[in-house]
Amino acid sequence: MSTGTKTVIATGASSGLGFESVKQLLEKPEPYNFILGARDTKRTQAAYDALGFDSTKHSVHILPLDLKSLRSVQVFVQKALAQLGRNKIDYLFLAAGTLDDANGPGPNGSQWCDGYVVNHLETLDMDLKANSGAGKRLVYCGSKFVQLLGAHYWRRNLPECTIVAVSPGLVPDTNLATDMGLSMNMPDAKTVPEGARSLLEAFTRNDIPADPEQIFLTSWGEWWPKDVYAMSLDTELQDKWCLGREEIEKAEGLAGES
Repeated sequence: MSTGTKTVIATGASSGLGFESVKQLLEKPEPYNFILGARDTKRTQAAYDALGFDSTKHSVHILPLDLKSLRSVQVFVQKALAQLGRNKIDYLFLAAGTLDDANGPGPNGSQWCDGYVVNHLETLDMDLKANSGAGKRLVYCGSKFVQLLGAHYWRRNLPECTIVAVSPGLVPDTNLATDMGLSMNMPDAKTVPEGARSLLEAFTRNDIPADPEQIFLTSWGEWWPKDVYAMSLDTELQDKWCLGREEIEKAEGLAGES
């Protein structure tokens, strides 16, 4: 691998905004090495093969990953690290998301609903519990708030890394947005390529705010002031909702398997 090659590990890149984001990076002159997690590896491989990207410059490795199974996440991490070898991760791109209610048991017997497992563990106490009966929008909004808590948590605990929470804007033409009843007729609606370009701003911006708590990049390219998301700055909430690996594995019966 060229010393100038950037390595990206990504989830949610088999379709929608994640796929489009990787596609746009594959069109750039700078070389990239992608390690992607996908539930349907054959379909995802075929989709990337159809792009006809320059494989002498870029590499794409697709590994099995079912984000509703924390055991599958464990295996993906192990395989991704093995694929990575001694190379560093330049970008960890977490683009996966789901829009499900909290009716019925959690995935694979988890105590948490799909939205929490997929959207946050790549709301609140009652709403994100499996069988809570919370509807899709409530679970989605709650799990997204927990994701922002998580971004701040990792910003505090990984000071050597740059953590950015970035919005693609209102993008109706994705599977997730279709389930929400959105349309391109709505004000400020963006196409999937436009939304992906907004996400990729997080890769290239060199104007990271001096204030470490100012991490949210809007779809129109501005760094949101902290007062807009002040509730997510509560460190006690961050610590409560961002479980450590050992705590997750113990709660889900996976201890000793990583």
